Amino acid sequence: MRAHKVLTGLLAIAATILGLVAPATPATAGALDVTCLPTSSQTASFSPPLTLTPGPTTVTASTQYGPCTSTSVPRLTSGSRSATIPYPALSCLDLLTSAPLTFSITWNTGQTSTISGSTTVTTAGAALVVTITGNVTAGLFAGGSVVQTITGPSTAVTLCTLGLGTVPSIYAAVTLTITSAP
Repeated sequence: MRAHKVLTGLLAIAATILGLVAPATPATAGALDVTCLPTSSQTASFSPPLTLTPGPTTVTASTQYGPCTSTSVPRLTSGSRSATIPYPALSCLDLLTSAPLTFSITWNTGQTSTISGSTTVTTAGAALVVTITGNVTAGLFAGGSVVQTITGPSTAVTLCTLGLGTVPSIYAAVTLTITSAP
């Protein structure tokens, strides 16, 4: 009986020590709620086309998300967003600046997600890459984190910034992930 008490005490001490020196369990990341991959795409057209000199233009943008997969909403397979925005003064240089933005995606289920975030713009070789990071502020997936990457050709934008052309439109591939809060 005494040996059993000693063994139980030693096991309790060992468990305490191991608990103190065992590596901490990493914090769990949020669950991936939705992923949309290319052929997801975005088209933006500028009327009149952008030049190096700022001028009035109307931007018409349309984004089609799909194919999409969602672990929490299995029926969700696609989405879209569109906007037509008149600008009093816009140039091709403005395409290279970071900016805050808010937009809504309407999913094929009829539900919407409102996203607020900011853009980061980079050029990598012949690609213009716009990364949007932010959060879903309302609707489906509210509270989730968003990363959207828009990748298109940079040739027209680069030539325009050198004063050697205009930007009438940009077609780009899109990826989107929304991750729920942990």
